[in-house]
Amino acid sequence: MFNAAMKHKLEAGEVVFGSFFKFDSAPMAELFGLSGFDFLIIDAEHGCYTHAGIENIVRTCELVGMSSVVRTPDAAEANILHVLDSGASGIQVPSLKSAAEVREVIARAKYWPIGERGSARGCRAAAYGLSGADYEARANRDTLVSVHVENKEMVADVEALCTVEHLDVLFIGPGDLSQSLGHPGNAGHPDVVAAIDRVIEVAAGRKHIGTVVSNAEQLRAYVERGVKYIAWQSDLVMVRNMLKAAVANFAPYRAA
Repeated sequence: MFNAAMKHKLEAGEVVFGSFFKFDSAPMAELFGLSGFDFLIIDAEHGCYTHAGIENIVRTCELVGMSSVVRTPDAAEANILHVLDSGASGIQVPSLKSAAEVREVIARAKYWPIGERGSARGCRAAAYGLSGADYEARANRDTLVSVHVENKEMVADVEALCTVEHLDVLFIGPGDLSQSLGHPGNAGHPDVVAAIDRVIEVAAGRKHIGTVVSNAEQLRAYVERGVKYIAWQSDLVMVRNMLKAAVANFAPYRAA
């Protein structure tokens, strides 16, 4: 019962567009899909979600033809298993520091013969046991695995990352990367830019590359360099900016 449309678009060479999703709100998720987004990254690392809340957002994404990727809190087996059993289209795992750790993620996300994911067809992903005998093979084929490249260790190991089988996306996190390199909050620092350049140069044509963008200029620059998995801001940022713009209309009518 997982929507693999976004992964199939990536594999066909298309650029896909999503957003980080922090509000546990099914109507808002529905609106993203109706507005034309390809996927949401449900943020269980920084957002406030229960397992049931994640499953409801995943279900909502499917209802509007949108894929759902869950940014897990970490690489723990239970966290990966829960979100994939809920029917998420994929996972996006933060805080890793080596290709060896990424291989452990693959093992937890994929069924035999690729990995060691716990098998229980009585879950939503397997249509509660009604999915058919080929469920595990389809899950192995269609589940997207993305990992964050957000620290200097992962940048240094990017060559090895590109050799990890069944890893789909290297997601560049400029904010965390700036902190790891000693320039917190300054994603435009030459050290951070050089690290991002290295990831793109090494991974181009070998892995799908993703990142987060906040404006049209960034979007154009990354797409021109072959970045195809794009997170446009987040629901929180978009709502905040919309509310600030609305409040700006009130300013002339408020007492000094």
